[in-house]
Amino acid sequence: MNTPQPPPARSTSARSPSRRPAPNRRPRGYLRIGSVIAVPVRGASVVAAVAMLALIVAVSVATLTLGRLGIAPGDLLSSVFGGAEGKEKFVLNRLRGPRLAVCLGAGTAFGLSGALFQAATRNPLASPDVIGLSSGAGAGAAIFALALPGGTPVWIGALLGASAAMGIVYLTTGTGFRDPARLVVAGIGVAAIGTAITQYVVYVVERDKASALSAYVNGSVAARSWDDAGTIGLVLLVVAGPALILSRHLDLGEMGDDVARSLGGDPGRTRTLAVVLAVVLSAGAVTVAGPIAFIALTAPQIARRLTRGSGPHLVSSALVGALLLTVADLAAQQLPWVEPLPVGIYTLAFGGVYLGYLLTREWRSGRL
Repeated sequence: MNTPQPPPARSTSARSPSRRPAPNRRPRGYLRIGSVIAVPVRGASVVAAVAMLALIVAVSVATLTLGRLGIAPGDLLSSVFGGAEGKEKFVLNRLRGPRLAVCLGAGTAFGLSGALFQAATRNPLASPDVIGLSSGAGAGAAIFALALPGGTPVWIGALLGASAAMGIVYLTTGTGFRDPARLVVAGIGVAAIGTAITQYVVYVVERDKASALSAYVNGSVAARSWDDAGTIGLVLLVVAGPALILSRHLDLGEMGDDVARSLGGDPGRTRTLAVVLAVVLSAGAVTVAGPIAFIALTAPQIARRLTRGSGPHLVSSALVGALLLTVADLAAQQLPWVEPLPVGIYTLAFGGVYLGYLLTREWRSGRL
């Protein structure tokens, strides 16, 4: 009697994970500045950065040249490099030049702040405006500017307000900044409190000061001076270096805390420093431009899609933030069919739609 033989074992070599082709991962390098700063760089990041710089230059030229009071394109270069006289001098030095500089600086600060916050918390919904930091900074700035005039500088009030808002959100969620749903709910509450405080200050102070603040509450870069541009420039000068130093450590954090520690990182300290820098950047931007909504939320998301990779994307996010705010301000100045509106209303309209899309995506993926 022949004993039935078992069927020959099928070779699994073709299905072995070790034989599968490696995923198509784009190589990542680091741009080193000295021995301390190492910024993650990809080819797509460089191309996107160059494209955004070109767009920023184009929008800046349009801001200075379009409209009845615009500088003639042929006179723009000579005006910028010291040859401005008459109307051109007024437009460049008083009307549009400081406004453009504040747009570029505040947009850069918002974009960088959002990238730091999202990288530190690993949460795409974590941004200064969504969790109430911008509203808290606006409330602090309003209190120090109107209720306590002539005392402590306004930027200190904005910094204290942003810090208080961050602390309240961190404590009320019960999980810090990790849970997207709790973060959004707590942020809505904190933002409402900050807005209520600001509106109360506007209501109780003199009418002329309150009317000047009303545009600031919505986010505005109208009637800005070179002092405002210098303020946000100083904030960026102080914070940009430490942020770039943190870039590599935040990049390691994308792989998890255990891997980051094994490679010499300190995830806890990195997150703390990133949040502190994000608060300072947000407070500085709010001081000169008001609590402009959704630039900090959308800029890192757009940068991530343009560069097609993981990581903090600090430089790309800063450039996208500057581009978004200058485009929004150009629309606020030049759209013919609406009354001149604060730039924050335009960013609010765009950002609200994007936040709805982001919430829907997070819910469908099971993260909400």
